[in-house]
Amino acid sequence: MTDVLLLADLHGNYGKLDAFLSYDYDAVIIAGDITNFGPLEPVDSVLSNFEVPCFAIPGNCDPREIIDVLERSDAVCLHNSWIALGKITLAGLGGSNETPFDTPFELTEEDIDKELTRITNHMDKNVHNVLLCHAPPYEALDTVEDNHVGSRSIRKHMTRFDLVCCAHIHEARGITEVDGVTVVNPGPASEGYGAIIRFGKEPKDIHIELIAV
Repeated sequence: MTDVLLLADLHGNYGKLDAFLSYDYDAVIIAGDITNFGPLEPVDSVLSNFEVPCFAIPGNCDPREIIDVLERSDAVCLHNSWIALGKITLAGLGGSNETPFDTPFELTEEDIDKELTRITNHMDKNVHNVLLCHAPPYEALDTVEDNHVGSRSIRKHMTRFDLVCCAHIHEARGITEVDGVTVVNPGPASEGYGAIIRFGKEPKDIHIELIAV
């Protein structure tokens, strides 16, 4: 069993992070919006608090320059890339589909489709295949005032994965299943929310616990 801590939507509020350190896990994955439109200076030291491997992507509220910061940090930047970790393949896509708010890190659906096509065609298929994305798939934990705001391109490609870890919509914290794929939004870590994901030895043997500190 491999236990992973999933965090997202810190938005520059790092006061709750120490409380997550008391949990037992083998790795940390962060689904974007580490900052709130910056600043970028604290990011490296914040990520270095974790004494286990850390994998992160940017969110739509992170300046695009955060990619350089992540690549220089102790964490692994997974934006537009993938990595095989034992029986788990973890693929990453940062930013979000376009919003009405013109936030710093937005992508067109065409760009999302292009990157996910490249990733899914080249990544190693594994016992567990996980997509770490900031934006949710369309019609999966993506409702804002009765409107679905998720990415149609993520929805198109999500069946190549067993699990989608997303964020972005703070009020859509939860776990659901769409098209046979489990989708989890851990809720904003800025408010003390997260999730522990336990990967078993067999395909589809994935257990998720939503946590709060």
